[in-house]
Amino acid sequence: MAQETIPPTSAEPTPPPTDVVIVPESDPTPPAPEEKPTVKETPASDEKKSEPEKETKPEPETEMPQSVSFKEESNLVSDLSDSEKKALEEFKQMIVSAIKNREFELPPPPPVVEEEKPKTEETKAEEPKAEESKTEEPKADEPKTEEPKAEEAKTEELKTEETKVEEPKEEESKTEETVIEEPKTEEKEVVIEEDGAKTVEAIEETVVPVSSTATGTTPEDTEVAAKEEAFPPAAQDQPVEEVAAALEEVSIWGVPLVGDERTDSVLLKFLRAREFKVKDAMTMLKNAVLWRKQFGIESLLEEDLDLQEMNRVVFTCGVDRENHPVCYNVYGEFQNKDLYEKAFGDEEKRQRFLKWRIQYLEKGIINQLDFKPGGVCSMVQVTDLKNSPSLGKHRSVTKQAVTLFQDNYPEFIAKKVFINVPWWYLAVNRMISPFLTQRTKSKFVFAGPSKSAETLFRYIAPEQVPVQFGGLYREGESDFMISDAVAEVTIKPSSKHIIDLPLSENSLLVWELRVLGAEVSYGAEFVPEAEGGYTVIVQKTRKLALADEPVIKGSYKTGETGKVVLTIDNTTSKKKKLLYRTKTKCSAE
Repeated sequence: MAQETIPPTSAEPTPPPTDVVIVPESDPTPPAPEEKPTVKETPASDEKKSEPEKETKPEPETEMPQSVSFKEESNLVSDLSDSEKKALEEFKQMIVSAIKNREFELPPPPPVVEEEKPKTEETKAEEPKAEESKTEEPKADEPKTEEPKAEEAKTEELKTEETKVEEPKEEESKTEETVIEEPKTEEKEVVIEEDGAKTVEAIEETVVPVSSTATGTTPEDTEVAAKEEAFPPAAQDQPVEEVAAALEEVSIWGVPLVGDERTDSVLLKFLRAREFKVKDAMTMLKNAVLWRKQFGIESLLEEDLDLQEMNRVVFTCGVDRENHPVCYNVYGEFQNKDLYEKAFGDEEKRQRFLKWRIQYLEKGIINQLDFKPGGVCSMVQVTDLKNSPSLGKHRSVTKQAVTLFQDNYPEFIAKKVFINVPWWYLAVNRMISPFLTQRTKSKFVFAGPSKSAETLFRYIAPEQVPVQFGGLYREGESDFMISDAVAEVTIKPSSKHIIDLPLSENSLLVWELRVLGAEVSYGAEFVPEAEGGYTVIVQKTRKLALADEPVIKGSYKTGETGKVVLTIDNTTSKKKKLLYRTKTKCSAE
């Protein structure tokens, strides 16, 4: 399901739909504490607003909902059941038929409205002409009726009565003439001289439909003839691939809907989103293709929306343990008011942000997913709810984005991991959980602040996780790459862990480590292999605090064989997670 969401809010903290991929979501203003505890019925006073925050410090980690294990379905046709294979074949036949009938094309704009406007103008232009002729006729009669001055008053009264009587007669005669004379071709020439080109066009429009009915052709016959021209009867017996080649190619995410090795992977997404109900899947696919054309997806990919700052809110980094691309949504970034205003300041900005989100999703699908049989065609989405903003101006665009992603990007999320989850979010999730399908709920994973990094490591290797989420990946790191594996060790409470790193002659050893939760002592020394050699203190033992740099780096260059010993002493009553990796280089480097 293509999940791409927009920042969840405290008032509406529903998990993003399982039909959206990578998405930004957030709010610029700091989250209002009174909004987060949605279970409360009455708002607290300003003095009491800080109290819920103090109460929420102890995280109810033990109450975190555990998602049922979800195994992503295969996109190989050979792995489908017989009923699913049958549904897929039926789906393909419906698509070919729809392409033939041009059902994936946007309907042309209705021409009726455009034709009526000029007609009304023509009638308005003709009316004054008729009135002028009416007014001119009595004037022409005036000089003919000359009577004595004594009878002027009486004659004027008679004239007014005569015009009143004569006017309706003229109108009646005119209407009769138009009714009788319009079909005649001879009258066309007379009208041309009197009324000009506009009247000719009006007459031609009235004559055309009459002539079509006279010849016996109907609109249905015309439509059938047009279809026969576009799709000759011989094409009905051609193979699906040949028919599709003769038609205009209809594709989605760069994958043709017919005749491509990647087609099955795309079609299976729509079928699974509708539980293999073929008609429902066909409706969903058709609406998605038409929406893409109407929204202008192709041109949107090349558009510069000037929102580079949003890459701090939504970004892709590394892959999970099953090689799915991982997209991170960091809602707390919208605490920056300038960033929030740029994204949600007014309706125009909100629509631009929505376009940017869709653009980012489209590029991620095209550049990072592989729809070939057996390829990776879905993503893992990590949503960080730390300092997530309260309900704000982004309410409307959030709802709009959720709807668009659900309707047009099905089955693009392999797993949705929520980290730094506050207690109020879980409360709301429990209320909406009964309305979600088991399939959807099985993709959701929730973790509180103290368990977030450990939860991520179940699905994503530490070397692939950005440092701000507990991993070791940092941009610009020169000694280690994202592909350099990291070792994971759990240090028990009140215990010491020692790591021996062998070092050959004339070599350089580089290492880095991280202890989640810190509050441990760390030291490093070099012990030579030769007897009687002197131990060298590389790093004097010191205590690592939470305020220190999360990743500790060290190196040692030697001309003799030996080992570097790293000592981590956990004096606390809690177990600690240790991450470390090493690399040996030639000293000449």
